[in-house]
Amino acid sequence: MTYLMFFVFAMTTDAVGVIIPQVMADYQLSMFQASAFHYVPMVAIGLAGLLLGRLADKLGRKKLIIAGLLLYSLSCYAFIAGDSALFFILLMGLCGLAIGIFKTAALALIGDISRDSHGHTRTMNTVEGFFALGAIAGPALVTWMIAASIHWKQLYLLAGLLCTVLVIIAARMPYPPYQASAEQVSLRQSMRLLKDRYAMGFSLAIALYVSCEVAIFVWLPTLLADYSGRFALLALHAVTIFFILRALGRFLASLILRHFCWSSVMAVFTALIFLCFALSMLLGRDWALWLMPLSGLFMSMIYPTLNSKGISCFPRQQHGAVAGLILAFTALAAAVAPALMALLGDLAGDVVAGFYLATFFAALLAALMLYNWLAQPAKAQLEKMSS
Repeated sequence: MTYLMFFVFAMTTDAVGVIIPQVMADYQLSMFQASAFHYVPMVAIGLAGLLLGRLADKLGRKKLIIAGLLLYSLSCYAFIAGDSALFFILLMGLCGLAIGIFKTAALALIGDISRDSHGHTRTMNTVEGFFALGAIAGPALVTWMIAASIHWKQLYLLAGLLCTVLVIIAARMPYPPYQASAEQVSLRQSMRLLKDRYAMGFSLAIALYVSCEVAIFVWLPTLLADYSGRFALLALHAVTIFFILRALGRFLASLILRHFCWSSVMAVFTALIFLCFALSMLLGRDWALWLMPLSGLFMSMIYPTLNSKGISCFPRQQHGAVAGLILAFTALAAAVAPALMALLGDLAGDVVAGFYLATFFAALLAALMLYNWLAQPAKAQLEKMSS
């Protein structure tokens, strides 16, 4: 059930990059106006995670999952009722709110069904693998719809139908025993996580990672738009290749993490991500054509592993609140980083300027993961929570 939830919402969130050019043409929107199709749902996801994630600890996982899925399915169905950019943006905001609700509850549920931190991390990578498959399917479906003269909003009708099935499954499925803790459910206590070094450390690391990832699938098509070499077909499908490699890596994660320490894997892979970005900037578009999609293979394990370890640093009665905080940083980075890249690109007259900022984010992430590997700041806490 959790795997399917992540697959369905990825179909819509990661298809926005293909939808934006269509709405710009259909409704005569500027780039800034059309970008609301991306940042409005991201902000809604972040707010829901930050403010409502604690409810998964107070009310239980099942109620929050069903409530979020119901809101998501109804919002998707509503796309067929209107035909204006503002209407669609509002509905995308509702979809983001729904995702923030059921995703934080689902992340908390993963903790309930995991025996220890290692099992949690492997499950999280598989979950994000299904998300990566949805990220491939959504843009591909929209591309096919456009070619077949089918309106892109039909994607949301399909997502709504799949989500309705998930509501039925979620309502009928037995959940693992969970005992809520009345001491960990207030909004004030949830906000105290902002002062916790484990919660903030993993949240900031994830924000840096997401800033690198969105640079690829939001702005790589623009970076390669002027490419006219003999690999033009590769340039056209560079983002798709990135998503495929990211999905492949996530399904291989369980095998890799069985044989290597997670902190060493994070250090090596983030260093390789930085290398892909840095060489792309130094050697130009001809190299970026290959290196940027390749970075997807190294990015594959970063988000689910950091997410898992961050949540695993806390008792299960706090997993909803912690997952919500991490989700808020994820969504904030996904909204702000592309906008900052666009601003730098506009000022310099070239999107490459924005990628220099993304390269800086990659360098910070690699340095942080190197420190994590050498100092092991969360090792004792993870062992304590697993015992």
